[in-house]
Amino acid sequence: QLPMSGQLAYAIAFLGLDGASSPPPSSTPPSSPPASSTPPVSSPPVSSPPPSSGGSAACRVTDVISAWNNGLTSSITITNTGSTAIGHWSLVFTLPGGQTITGGWNATYSPASGQVTATDAGYNAVLAPGASTDIGFQATHTGNAGKPSAFTLNGSACTTA
Repeated sequence: QLPMSGQLAYAIAFLGLDGASSPPPSSTPPSSPPASSTPPVSSPPVSSPPPSSGGSAACRVTDVISAWNNGLTSSITITNTGSTAIGHWSLVFTLPGGQTITGGWNATYSPASGQVTATDAGYNAVLAPGASTDIGFQATHTGNAGKPSAFTLNGSACTTA
């Protein structure tokens, strides 16, 4: 056993490092900070926003349509062209009239026609700078097998290729 000063023994006991259930009595109480007439100044809590939750996406979208009689597939590549990661993305686009999504892959699509939002599938939720993800859907059409004219990712317009 090592010899200890009274304050060191008190600190070890206070922290519970001596195995005892309570600190030993002390002849001098622990010092407390001096009273002050000025109240302490506190800062408001700071929270950091989630990655690219809106308005800051730098992206490029490529959409390749393969059509037949009354159906089509759309293969979409989303590329992060920015310098920061894009997290929990949603891609918004408007389908041409007469198109209705019947199924999709690598994203959740809602609603099936009109202005559609494709939301990440979880496993592809984060796009690192320079990274891409491929998504797509199958749809029926009534004669217009065109592709959407514009795409927005997390609220920001994407360039199209």
